[in-house]
Amino acid sequence: MLFLQKNSGERRKKINPRKETVRSSGAALPSLCMGQSASTAGILSASIRRDCNLIKSRSTAMISPMPGSDSVDVDVDLDLDLIVFRNVDYISDLPDECLAYIFQYLGSVDRKRCSLVCRRWLGVEGQSRHRLSLKAESDLLPLIPSLFTRFDAVTKLALKCDRRSVSIGDEALVIISLRCRNLTRLKLRACRELTDAGMAAFAINCKGLKKLSCGSCTFGAKGMNAVLDHCSSLEELSVKRLRGLTDGSAAKPIGPGVAASSLKTICIKELYNGQCFGPLIMGSKNLRTLKIFRCSGDWDKLLESIADRVTGLVEVHLERIQVSDVGLAAISKFSDLEILHLVKTPECTNAGLVSIADHCKLLRKLHIDGWKTNRIGDEGLIAIAKRCPNLQELVLIGVNPTSLSLGLLATNCQNLERLALCGSDTFGDAEISCIAAKCIALKKLCIKGCPVSDHGMEALAGGCPNLVKVKVKKCRGVTCEGADWLRTCRGSLAVNLDTGEIDQQDAASASDGGAQDNGLEFPPAVSHITAVDIPSSSSGRSTLFKGRLGLFAGRNFVACTFRRWSNSNSNPQSN
Repeated sequence: MLFLQKNSGERRKKINPRKETVRSSGAALPSLCMGQSASTAGILSASIRRDCNLIKSRSTAMISPMPGSDSVDVDVDLDLDLIVFRNVDYISDLPDECLAYIFQYLGSVDRKRCSLVCRRWLGVEGQSRHRLSLKAESDLLPLIPSLFTRFDAVTKLALKCDRRSVSIGDEALVIISLRCRNLTRLKLRACRELTDAGMAAFAINCKGLKKLSCGSCTFGAKGMNAVLDHCSSLEELSVKRLRGLTDGSAAKPIGPGVAASSLKTICIKELYNGQCFGPLIMGSKNLRTLKIFRCSGDWDKLLESIADRVTGLVEVHLERIQVSDVGLAAISKFSDLEILHLVKTPECTNAGLVSIADHCKLLRKLHIDGWKTNRIGDEGLIAIAKRCPNLQELVLIGVNPTSLSLGLLATNCQNLERLALCGSDTFGDAEISCIAAKCIALKKLCIKGCPVSDHGMEALAGGCPNLVKVKVKKCRGVTCEGADWLRTCRGSLAVNLDTGEIDQQDAASASDGGAQDNGLEFPPAVSHITAVDIPSSSSGRSTLFKGRLGLFAGRNFVACTFRRWSNSNSNPQSN
């Protein structure tokens, strides 16, 4: 028999060694995380095992056999009560719903590892996975049935193919649509084998689609119209380099369809005939966000027609399109406009910006890339300062403001928290001193390629009491000593200095580098650069683009900085 003796008195317990045994060498304990049944009768839970280790470290034992008995005497000096051994597997008792909830907090790699633990975990992990990204090459076709048997709850699907590979075709897309009828989001990238017929069959099977994003695909207007005619819940549409659209006047109009009543965001990029989406835009009465990037044609007349039919727009992005003050006057009719990005639109002048200021009193974010044309300056910015008191974020690239406009902005826009200036020839120490003295709410400041010096940094030491981050790049007058001095004076201020030299071409066009190529969005936008001129195919990029690609690659300073700042504000706790 086994005898357990305590200091405070004797307590004896009879234990049949054939039914319960504790091996001093430490029997192999099955892992609780495996979710499997115990293979032996005596299993220690994690807490019991810790108690045993404590006993081993705090007690001394004398083991001696008793004559005529198979039992042994164990004399142990304990400070703990009697240990109870249980045969319990807690994970097996955990409901599948709770296990699936835990999996939601794991990354993709960890989820894959968990799926290898046991059959139950494999099933729960597959049934609880709602987002899936697949390499959409042609050899995916025979694997689709088994893939979507396991992942039968997918609602967000990305199908991406390499440009040098053969993509999946209509048959694969139809099978996917039959297996994933609850699909709400679809992203297609370089799926060049998909046709109008495949998109039409997909739209019929997945009528609950809410978001569609397609890029470098070859289906045309029929396939797009099929989606718009059947997906009545569609809220977001993003189209980039859709090769199947007919060029010129023969282009078939797109939309509006039943989706027009639910669409809230439309984004079109790099389309020669992007204006064929005009009927869809004009028919989307609930549209909130419109983004037009690098699409050919004169957009003034179309913007006037849109303004007459759509009244609820709050966000507009215009990048490298033919638009003038006439188009800006049309945009000014959106009285609820809060976010405006004007990127490399050389025909827009101060007059157009004044029109925006006169009618869009709720403007919160303004991004302007003047492309060194000097057609937008103090006059337009003064109008914004006087009539848009809710301004929170201002980004000026290739624009030359002075203390006059900056002082009014700092004084009248009491909520201005984020300010970025890039490639400005007039933003020097006097202007930064003006900002430091008057911009009380400013939290984040970004300066690139401007004639500021250490004296301007000194002004920040005593101004802008709410400032938390400063980034300075390619400003030759700012030294490491000046930045260190500022850090010393304001210990809580994060100062990031890059003293990289500015080459002649960079100084001549400081804003060409993608800081605004995709609108410098908040929340973050796509930051890579695709083209300068409108490409018709992957091999049809302009010589100018190829020659300047190396220059563009390193010019994302303002965009990356502001995206990180915006992310830190909007997502304080990362998922």
